[in-house]
Amino acid sequence: MEIHFIGVIIGLVVAVTMITLKISPSISLFTGAVVGALAGGASLGGTLTNVIIAGTATMMPVNVRIIAAGVLAGVLIESGAAEVIARTIVDKLGSKRAVLAMALACMILTAVGIFNTISIVMLSPLALAVAQKTGISKMALLLALSGGSKAGNVISPNPNAVAVADGFNLALSDVMIGGFIPAMFALVATVLVAGRFINKGSKATDADLEGVKEGAELPSFARAISGPAIAVALLIISPIGRIAGIDFLANFQIDAFFILPIAGVCGAVIMGKGKNLRAYINAGVLRMMPVVLMLIGAGAVGGLITNSAVPAMLADGIVALGLPGMILAPVSSAMLASATGSAVTGAMLATEIFSDTIVGFGVSAVSAAVMLHAGCVFIDVMPHGNIFLASKESMRMDVKERLKLVPLEAAIGGILVVVATILYGFIWT
Repeated sequence: MEIHFIGVIIGLVVAVTMITLKISPSISLFTGAVVGALAGGASLGGTLTNVIIAGTATMMPVNVRIIAAGVLAGVLIESGAAEVIARTIVDKLGSKRAVLAMALACMILTAVGIFNTISIVMLSPLALAVAQKTGISKMALLLALSGGSKAGNVISPNPNAVAVADGFNLALSDVMIGGFIPAMFALVATVLVAGRFINKGSKATDADLEGVKEGAELPSFARAISGPAIAVALLIISPIGRIAGIDFLANFQIDAFFILPIAGVCGAVIMGKGKNLRAYINAGVLRMMPVVLMLIGAGAVGGLITNSAVPAMLADGIVALGLPGMILAPVSSAMLASATGSAVTGAMLATEIFSDTIVGFGVSAVSAAVMLHAGCVFIDVMPHGNIFLASKESMRMDVKERLKLVPLEAAIGGILVVVATILYGFIWT
């Protein structure tokens, strides 16, 4: 069964339109997959079996890891550990370096496993307080948060990294470590770009700070960072062993499915919050459910595209234009992330659909994974996506002002993609 590419276009348009209308992303993606398959010539039976069931089945390995990651995320958020980490960074850097402080805080929170949208929303009250104290515009600080989340996203154990690692049969640490240098460039770009807007746009008012509450009974910074530190330590044992040539360490490969919950439980115990662990786990897993449902819907769209001629058409087009095949890695995830308004969905779809094609061009799995992962944060902030809507509300901005940041966010994401492509497409491929 081959679905006509017109059907794929129709399906994507339907899905994006429904998401724009604030219909559940999972339902929107399912509907787009069904409409696209039928419009492309598939039968009802073929749509169900080859598109919906087969497509969603590919999401299961990723989703079980995402649910497991909810344990660490729940502990960090519900215990106040994430707030402690962020406030410590801001306090240490001071108000004169407020833009750097907010960007670095968001980068670190995202890097330790908190979903990027949640990181921005969590830090928004702190950013508003900093904005009122320093007189820096809300635009500058939201740009700092957004850019920081992009940098953190490519070095984190977040759902997009899990999906990319699984799709290319790599260790999660390979994808995280590979994104480190591009992330540093993105952080620097964020500070430079946001620094030019500190006096442009609206200022924080007393009304913006209404409802913002200070946390109570928060852990110390050393205890707050314990969970993420354990997770990172366990994840990098194998890469360190490979670099050092120590077989025992190189063969120490524990999947993120085990590492992230272990780190979360250990962190809760170290913080003296063990009695609250059940509540933390439940809250964290519930936070992951929208992502899991969205990825199941994304799997259906993936089934639509993989059963069409679109992958072959894109590959043939790259060859015909004389472009290097590795360009497909960042381009495919950037296109799909912008279309769906989600870095996670873009990374997952691009990996599922194009991983074999990209590797077939002679690109190593690690290089392909890092470039594809970078591409998903290029222009993922779109008006129909959850980051745009959630950040607009949390920073008390109107749509017009929020829209002004989209090109700047794309510029920061573009720098990240260019650096990743140069390093892994031309130097280390």
